[in-house]
Amino acid sequence: MKKSLMLGVAVSALTSTVALADDGLIFAPGDGPFTWDSYNAWAEAAPDLSGQTITIAGPWLSPEDGFFNNALAYFEKATGADVVYTGSDSFEQQIVIDAEAGSAPNIAVYPQPGLAAVMASKGQLYPLADGSADWVANNYAAGQSWVDLGTYPDADGNDQMYGFFYNVNVKSLVWYNPENFEDAGYDVPESMEDLKALTEQIVADGETPWCIGLGSGAATGWPATDWVEDMMLRTQPPEVYDAWTTNEIPFNDERVIAAIEEFGWFALDDAKVSGGAGAVASTDFRDSPKGLFTSPPQCYMHRQASFVPAFFPEDVEFGVDTDFFYMPSYADKDLGNPVLGGGTLMAITSPSDGTSELMKFFTLPISHEVMMAQTGFLTPHSGVNVEAYKDDTLRGLGEILLGATTFRFDGSDLMPGGVGAGTFWTGMVDYTGGKPVKDVADEIQASWDALK
Repeated sequence: MKKSLMLGVAVSALTSTVALADDGLIFAPGDGPFTWDSYNAWAEAAPDLSGQTITIAGPWLSPEDGFFNNALAYFEKATGADVVYTGSDSFEQQIVIDAEAGSAPNIAVYPQPGLAAVMASKGQLYPLADGSADWVANNYAAGQSWVDLGTYPDADGNDQMYGFFYNVNVKSLVWYNPENFEDAGYDVPESMEDLKALTEQIVADGETPWCIGLGSGAATGWPATDWVEDMMLRTQPPEVYDAWTTNEIPFNDERVIAAIEEFGWFALDDAKVSGGAGAVASTDFRDSPKGLFTSPPQCYMHRQASFVPAFFPEDVEFGVDTDFFYMPSYADKDLGNPVLGGGTLMAITSPSDGTSELMKFFTLPISHEVMMAQTGFLTPHSGVNVEAYKDDTLRGLGEILLGATTFRFDGSDLMPGGVGAGTFWTGMVDYTGGKPVKDVADEIQASWDALK
């Protein structure tokens, strides 16, 4: 089970269909909370691409492909081009086959940077237009993070910007029941120090602060990797996080061990976890958040990504029975507001004039806002109107992205599969089961060494 794919699970719970306007566009130009001025200015200057077809391949299936086509319709109307999107549940395999056969689409939508970087190194991707890196750095929150995530060595080893992120997700979240907080007199914490103090206060009040579950069948252990990644970003500079994900610093480095122990502060104390520390590894992650909604509550907080509402009871109402807050950073560390997450990036696999113009269209707020208004689409684009988000939940997630000073991709997804989706998972199960942290870290590093 890949966490990056699981984040799409919640989309179905947050989507709705909207009737097309008379002109075939989902939202009539000039109406709604959309940034029409920049769209109109671009459309007036856009070239006539009548007769041209631009192809896009990606992982989005129904209903997401329909939402995407609704956004593409604004480009088609302005330019006369025909844009054809093809979704596949085996996209990552198919794009490699197509590229090697010389039949790649104009644009490929990658679920994570790893494969894009590999294809760039083989000369199978084409750099984005000059100035793209500066544009992203200046117009995306935590812009340099997004530039770095889309920049890879080309076939000659020279760094080029290939990837433009479009649709991202947030993992640095703590879910809670507002009524339970209000009844107990608890405030949403604004720093990690506050979060730890709240945890201790709930214990002192005779209650249990956290629900944590690592169970996930063959993938048991992965929720703990997200915890550790968040803790790495809150205790170390982002460059240390990057070096950890590539093993430039070993997994048993003292800084990594300290981050694991930060997770352990929450998870290894019987008084802090529903069911006690011994239940952490055996509790299924899908069942874990349900303790927020029992009466009396089995827990007050649950750290999990934006997909988790898919596993809440059906009668749970956002803003009433559940809400979330940003998993805060330390007030006494100068590390800003890091956000952990994932997302899809667009890269050019077969250039054309129409393709270049379409990539320009994706920089416009409207291309994001149309998606924001339809589905669980999140963007770090600082030029969008957040009022375009479909609901308050998505708006809150979007605002967390816009408040980020650093964004980093899920670290375990960037590691070799045998580690990130193997010994890291099992090591966290061993750790919550009582194995000393140094032994766990040593074993994970040994498994990485064996892959070299």
